[in-house]
Amino acid sequence: MYTSHEDIGYDFEDGPKDKKTVKPHPNVDGGWAWMVVLSSFFVHILIMGSQMALGVLNVEWLEEFHQSRGLTAWVSSLSMGITLIVGPFIGLFINTCGCRRTAIIGGLVNALGWVLSAYAASLHYLFVTFGVAAGLGSGMVYLPAVVMVGRYFQKHRALAQGLSTTGTGFGTFFMTVLLKYLCAEYGWRNAMIIQGAVSLNLCVCGALMRPLSTSTPRGHSGRPGAGLPEAHSPDSAKPSAHLHRAEDREGDAPRTEDAQGDSPTQGHPEEAGPGRDPPALRLLKTVSHLGVKVRKGFHDGASGYFGPASLFSNRRFVAFVFWALFAYSSFVIPFIHLPEIVHLYGLTEQNDVFPLTSIIAIVHILGKVSLGFVADLPCVRVWNVFLMANFSLVLSIFILPLVRTYTGLAVLCALIGFSSGYFSLMPVVTEDLVGIENLANAYGIIICANGISALLGPPFAGWIYDITQKYDFSFYICGLLYMVGILFLLIQPCLQIIEQSRKKYTDGAHV
Repeated sequence: MYTSHEDIGYDFEDGPKDKKTVKPHPNVDGGWAWMVVLSSFFVHILIMGSQMALGVLNVEWLEEFHQSRGLTAWVSSLSMGITLIVGPFIGLFINTCGCRRTAIIGGLVNALGWVLSAYAASLHYLFVTFGVAAGLGSGMVYLPAVVMVGRYFQKHRALAQGLSTTGTGFGTFFMTVLLKYLCAEYGWRNAMIIQGAVSLNLCVCGALMRPLSTSTPRGHSGRPGAGLPEAHSPDSAKPSAHLHRAEDREGDAPRTEDAQGDSPTQGHPEEAGPGRDPPALRLLKTVSHLGVKVRKGFHDGASGYFGPASLFSNRRFVAFVFWALFAYSSFVIPFIHLPEIVHLYGLTEQNDVFPLTSIIAIVHILGKVSLGFVADLPCVRVWNVFLMANFSLVLSIFILPLVRTYTGLAVLCALIGFSSGYFSLMPVVTEDLVGIENLANAYGIIICANGISALLGPPFAGWIYDITQKYDFSFYICGLLYMVGILFLLIQPCLQIIEQSRKKYTDGAHV
């Protein structure tokens, strides 16, 4: 399985008898790691926060283009869905170009999508410029933001992911207020141009995703094997060991993936000297080097999906993908349909004072931080916290149709918001299943499954309402589908028990 040249936070060194000694990087769990968390936090504000606030623009598009509500809603759904669905392809970009370059390019594409959407003459134009272009740019920034936090943290992985993803909740508030103000003052077209300019800050966030250097300062001591992820394979240590020996020969000059990628003649000193080759030949060599690197990254990345070392050969990971496919819609559906439910129940006045969706967003922030903190405790397993939060969320989904008062709905929405804080644990669980070296590809697949769920879930709930004239069955069916997803989650501990029993039986037979 191909691993990005960005270092994953550990340095391997030749020891006695050629044994590899692993030394923790000084920036792991500290130093620049917190700047990466800050960068990821603002990415969630600018991307996820903006997408949660698209209801403001949806009203403007309805008035402008006079299309049906279902067709108009597909613009927002496309943007949200494509942001997640493109995850596997963005994983290939990360393998080839690294997180920093991928995020910067994504920021430019996202801003371009917002600006071009301001000149839309029809709703179908928005499908391309906003749904596809802006969604693709968002996906190119979102996945690197999650992956980089995972690479910079080991001891406090869950808490760091929880802090960074709270940007979604804050962004929901800030972006809703911002878009409402801009639309009221300048109109929705000018508002989208201004929002495109604001989205350029994603490039700044991408620039902060500095790759970890492949060497540590001399004299930095570390306990052998400290913090090594369980899923590391011996093969993943070999490239780092090779880099470290090369740096010893060159005077221990620290190198990064960006430095390597920006120097196409690296490793060929005879070609790097000034005046040795004409400019046209040097340009040709640069293009050739980049072409080889891109082909290598895409070939090795694709082999991770479909080759002999495919992630899909990991049964536990496949079960996790099926869970992601069923689960995410149960979180999105309340955001989409709660305002209509409140109107049907005659609770509009109370909801206008304090919207139920705002309760979900506020408690969602608290849930992410709290669950991340609890999952990092030494005596607590991340997997157990993840399962408990899932059971709590599906229980809330089943009870929601039975409640008809604002107070009862507010309590259930608070429980939904807190339980859905488990989203901050998803990268941690994924890393535990496949290892840090495969996190980019694996998490890309997970968010792709989430994107499909988010894209199809709300229209499915609306279709059930059209048939039954009640939202009750929509929540019941989605709750049942969520239960199916949880059953897939339970496959992992069952497989562990079976493997442990088989191992004990085998050991006993040998004795």
